[in-house]
Amino acid sequence: MSEPTRAPTAEPARQEQEWRRVHPVTPFVRGWAAVVAILVIGGQQVLDDVSNAIEAVDSIRSLWWALILGLVLLVAIIFGYAALAWRMTAYAVDDDAVRLRKGILFRQQRHARLDRLQAIDVRQPLLARLFGLAELRLEVAGGSDSGVAIGFLKEADAQRLRADLLARAAGVKAARRDDVPGAQPSGAGPASGDPAAPADLADAGPTGAGHPSGGGPDDVAPEAPERQVYEVPATRLLLSLLRMPGVWIGVLVLIGVGVAVAVTREVSILFSALPAILGVGGYIFQRFAGEFGFRAALSPDGIRLRHGLLETRAQTIPPGRVQAVSLTQGPLWRGPDWWRVKVNVAGYGGGEGQQQGEQQHVLLPVGPREEALTALWLVLPDLEVENPDDTLALLDEALTGDARTDRWFVTSPRSARLLDPWSWRRNGYAVTGRALLARGGRFVRSLEVVPHERTQSLGIEQGPWQRRRGLASFVLHSTPGPISPAVHHLAEDEAARLLGEQSSRARAARAHAGPERWMEGQMQGQMQGQTEGQTEGQR
Repeated sequence: MSEPTRAPTAEPARQEQEWRRVHPVTPFVRGWAAVVAILVIGGQQVLDDVSNAIEAVDSIRSLWWALILGLVLLVAIIFGYAALAWRMTAYAVDDDAVRLRKGILFRQQRHARLDRLQAIDVRQPLLARLFGLAELRLEVAGGSDSGVAIGFLKEADAQRLRADLLARAAGVKAARRDDVPGAQPSGAGPASGDPAAPADLADAGPTGAGHPSGGGPDDVAPEAPERQVYEVPATRLLLSLLRMPGVWIGVLVLIGVGVAVAVTREVSILFSALPAILGVGGYIFQRFAGEFGFRAALSPDGIRLRHGLLETRAQTIPPGRVQAVSLTQGPLWRGPDWWRVKVNVAGYGGGEGQQQGEQQHVLLPVGPREEALTALWLVLPDLEVENPDDTLALLDEALTGDARTDRWFVTSPRSARLLDPWSWRRNGYAVTGRALLARGGRFVRSLEVVPHERTQSLGIEQGPWQRRRGLASFVLHSTPGPISPAVHHLAEDEAARLLGEQSSRARAARAHAGPERWMEGQMQGQMQGQTEGQTEGQR
């Protein structure tokens, strides 16, 4: 006898996605640079021809009212355009993605999937800090211009939205809704018949009644706790910049220019060298200001980095998002044994200025070897060395060893001496259960670490001189960034063997990699344990 057919269960209706606006001051904060540029260009034009400007003023002195009217009209057009741009800019958040739409003549909508989230930055330029505002920037895997910038918001609202987005990206909120009986589905808002549901939250203010994520007070994730790991003192940062070879080259050039001016009595020499001097000085100042007050902390939602003097930036890199790590040491950093640590993160490949883009990739601006290894362990807590007691010895060999004392590293053969007379003993690689370590450089020492599961592709490069000497270079292709991992001048058969073995390691590591929403499985296990405990208690 057949069972009666059950009627399909109706799924809860999803409320239409809620769009929210940014702070009304946003157009002014974003457009101040253009206003300053217009004033500078106008001032230069006036200074270039002061006499003509005076004659023009005398000729239209009787038309002063026309000038005032024109100025008022120009200000009205600027403020009208800014208000319209703010009106047409809005963002929306759910458990799956963040969406941003903007544009007046040409409408644009950006879409950032949270399961592809690579990093979240809270950026505060100087002018935004004066207004107490911040910009939230989401970096996702998908190219150099795949990020979404939400700003500007009140600083507290930006911090709350950052915590909420990290919780959604980790799968915490989805796990709570799926495991709690009677909870609403992801993305569903209050029922239309609920008398407590507001009629139009989108018009309640720039951040929507203080809940930028679109949910009620209980739906906003709290700030995850953190533990500070290291901090870079300003004195160490300044001394490290003074130990850069480029600074001393700039000083020597400045002394040479001064001597030339004193001998020839031609001041024009100083003006001709002024752009180069300002370029070196500007680079040093931007690097000092960008890396000032650098602090790193560890939290359940990832690695948190804070730095900046004029423009502050708070970065959050979720677990497993770092594609490659590099440790470098210049020749003048050997005495104090300082190292600089940088990372490749998908989505950080571009979209900002060169200097800001470089600072995005910094995990440690300058620090002793212990702090550099601590920064490495933030990304890779365990290298999975066959004998764990040998981990420090392996890293010491990776940082300062060469072929004469190597125990773990495979290095270039003696036939590479002609192609790389200084570094051929340093060029080499070692493999652990978790990553491949590639080292190189004699004057500027470098160590590049690539987790097996983060390998994008592999290749072998061989030039005509390498081919004549039976050599080849092994290349690991990573996401766009400052790190381009490679092992130069290996023997041909060794490079071919490494290519096959590393391909198998990467494939196996990706098969066992954790979920993109790194907390979802843990939350479901915790909720299931709590439910079973409550059931046993009721029994």
